[in-house]
Amino acid sequence: MKPNLLLGFLLAAALAPLATNAQRFDSPLSHGMDAREVQYFEANPFSPATTRGETTPPEFDGLRTMAEWEEIEVLCVGWEGYSSIEKQIVVNAAQECEVIVLTEDAEYVQDYITANNNGGEAATMDNITVLEVPLNTVWIRDYGPNTVYGNGVDDRIIVDWLYNRPRPDDDAAPQVIADHMEIPMYETTAEPYDLMNTGGNFMSDGFGMGFASNLIGDENSGGPTWWGTQFPDQSAEDIEGILADFMGLHTYVRMENLPFDGIHHIDMHMKLLDEETILMAEYPEGVADGPQIEANLEYVLANHTSKWGTPFDVIRIPSPPEPGWGGGYPDSNGDYMTYTNSVFVNNTILLPTYYEEYDTTAIAIYEAALPGYNVVGIDCNQIISASGAIHCITHSVGVEDPLLISHQPLDDTEDTVNPYPVEALMQHRSGMANARLFWRTEGDTEYNEVSMDAGFNDMWYSAIPAQAEGTVVQYYIEGTSVSGKTQDRPMPAPEGYWQFRVGEVQINGLDESNGFAGFQPAFPNPASAITCIPVVLSQSASGRLAMRDAAGREVAVLFEGQLPAGTSKHFVDAASLPSGAYVITLEISGRGLWSQRLMVR
Repeated sequence: MKPNLLLGFLLAAALAPLATNAQRFDSPLSHGMDAREVQYFEANPFSPATTRGETTPPEFDGLRTMAEWEEIEVLCVGWEGYSSIEKQIVVNAAQECEVIVLTEDAEYVQDYITANNNGGEAATMDNITVLEVPLNTVWIRDYGPNTVYGNGVDDRIIVDWLYNRPRPDDDAAPQVIADHMEIPMYETTAEPYDLMNTGGNFMSDGFGMGFASNLIGDENSGGPTWWGTQFPDQSAEDIEGILADFMGLHTYVRMENLPFDGIHHIDMHMKLLDEETILMAEYPEGVADGPQIEANLEYVLANHTSKWGTPFDVIRIPSPPEPGWGGGYPDSNGDYMTYTNSVFVNNTILLPTYYEEYDTTAIAIYEAALPGYNVVGIDCNQIISASGAIHCITHSVGVEDPLLISHQPLDDTEDTVNPYPVEALMQHRSGMANARLFWRTEGDTEYNEVSMDAGFNDMWYSAIPAQAEGTVVQYYIEGTSVSGKTQDRPMPAPEGYWQFRVGEVQINGLDESNGFAGFQPAFPNPASAITCIPVVLSQSASGRLAMRDAAGREVAVLFEGQLPAGTSKHFVDAASLPSGAYVITLEISGRGLWSQRLMVR
């Protein structure tokens, strides 16, 4: 919420608690630290919630946190203040799975869903369960349940972190859902495993890699919270250890906080679409959080790979400016409009929309990236000023018996002679009975079916026959467990599929005729955190990249050695440097010296 709007809500008359810590206000609380809460807790002491679940790590082998594109049993919604949006989410999601609605007024919710109103036509209550419980806010992504499996695909549990808001009714939601679904719950709420985290700042690739902003470090660095409790005091290594012990994470990717995103939740600007694809927000050059997003993305790509050890694929999606007078991008006081704040609900993906000029592009990007999925846009103009959208107000619980299929899609190829090998990891708690590969060429309506052979370590193998140049091949994989469960990947198959092209492969590279290209501009500049310095060479050369302060003193050597041909990315953490002007110098043996200026603020 914009600061000038937030201050308008500071109404003392709205601060009438109904019970201990159960503060109630006359309009919904924003996603961030709401100023009304600050005022309330300055006058009313806050008592931390009691621990409700197990506070020691789960004793299962092979802990695995599910990815959002996996099969879910339930979509959870906290119905609090945005009825028209929540109804559209609930009605669309109920076509794919059960929906659990937490609300303080079950009769109102049922009446709203089954009536014609701003949320759409009257709907039935089929596949919708309404639980009447105390609730503070709509932001269930942050306080809701996180699904983790023991032994990879068995022993479903819920993991709950210390909540980073003084909202005790919200904080109880994971236990409400765990009790309703009869799922064991584990908590990182007691020393030495106390960890504060928030769901909007967490994503998993389903295979032990997690993503977050540095907010998780900020909120686990010790010291008092503004509402009268203490932040956990955990080092970076401690944080990673707790997440490994409770959630099976072995790689934790942390990115710099964005300067214009007040809540620092990564779901406001990025989304994992599968094990190797990052959907990343994009701004015009130099606008709002664009420079830091670009630096963070380059940092991730330079330092981390997908589960297959290959570079992540990146799809860019433009973030729209707020239209009209007083709007614009976030650096001009516009709302933080986002298209990455979407949610998978099995074969459907729900994404926020705002106005047609940008919406049509965003929907087309999703449809191209996720063929076969039912892409549903929901107007979020009512809620986005409170710093959140669809992902922020939903949370998923995975199925009890997942049939896990993981496959790295085939790349375009020039090979017109040899078959194209297809391999996939397939796991189910009962074991796998068989697997099949379905393929066709673009334009055909029927798929060819090929059996897959079982190998070691739950891997299955098959191949697509060689095709002529210019052919586009579409394919999907299906597995059946010993217990009889069948699962496709992509999930919406046969309407959904992967595809690759046979023929000349276009490779992006440098034009050798340009010779040495030298620096590209460092970004972001001015810098306050992780900053990227790209170097472009037409051929490999020995070089040295250094940083000097305004007095000419060398303060850091960023690289020294053999630089590769093409673009290499180098990084400096400006947060550790005093404010001021710096010069970055690049010296290439036998070629000369280049420099550029970097401002640190």
